[in-house]
Amino acid sequence: MMMTRAGAFFACCLLLSQAAFAGDTAAAKFKRAAFEHERATRDVRHVADWVVDASDNHAGDDTLLPFVIVDKKDARVYVFDPKGRLRGAAPALLGLGKGDVALPGIGQQELSDIAPKDRISPAGRFVSELGTDNHGEDVLFMDYEGGYAMHRVITTNPKERRAQRLATPTPLDNRISWGCINVPVKFYENVLHPAFKDSKGIVYVLPETKPPHAVFASYDVVEPGKPALPAARPLVHRVSTHISR
Repeated sequence: MMMTRAGAFFACCLLLSQAAFAGDTAAAKFKRAAFEHERATRDVRHVADWVVDASDNHAGDDTLLPFVIVDKKDARVYVFDPKGRLRGAAPALLGLGKGDVALPGIGQQELSDIAPKDRISPAGRFVSELGTDNHGEDVLFMDYEGGYAMHRVITTNPKERRAQRLATPTPLDNRISWGCINVPVKFYENVLHPAFKDSKGIVYVLPETKPPHAVFASYDVVEPGKPALPAARPLVHRVSTHISR
């Protein structure tokens, strides 16, 4: 009788241990981005969590890279380290034209030849690196041939009021550039540039005409017993001779 009770006790302990291990394993399968207290839209959190969970922030090998998410609808940029920890966020200026696909060959056109409706910040996944534009400024090239980059805010034309647009609390006046993504100077120098100084990285520009999963094949990262995210609300330094700014 004693042996039977002892056997039952050890069997129970084994089952509990296996259940705990299975629970730990299930929990370990789910990885999410760490936003701390930074505000972000549902789409941004969806893509950031997917990037971290799927380890999508690579350039063709197993090395995880820093990544950036650009939310065109909210005119905001988020920079993450390779493990998905937020390094900083800031407002951004975007292309004047609304849309997600740039015209073929637009990077070779003169700026004066680009119609306002075609001054688009394209959506997509871009393997990006620092480089030098034709003005001698360092920028983060997202599409070198297309002249698509992220850089310090351009303030050479006072009538455009770019710095003032970045300072307003609404994204409604943040569409002004020729297609490139402008960010505050301090944010570029203190957050964006250091993140890409020693390696390439990935920039995800969210679409504004379709859901993110239609561009990235992303998925919601949902842990067991936790609700899904709420529904969305209504090292080579090259020189480019063409950049949209």
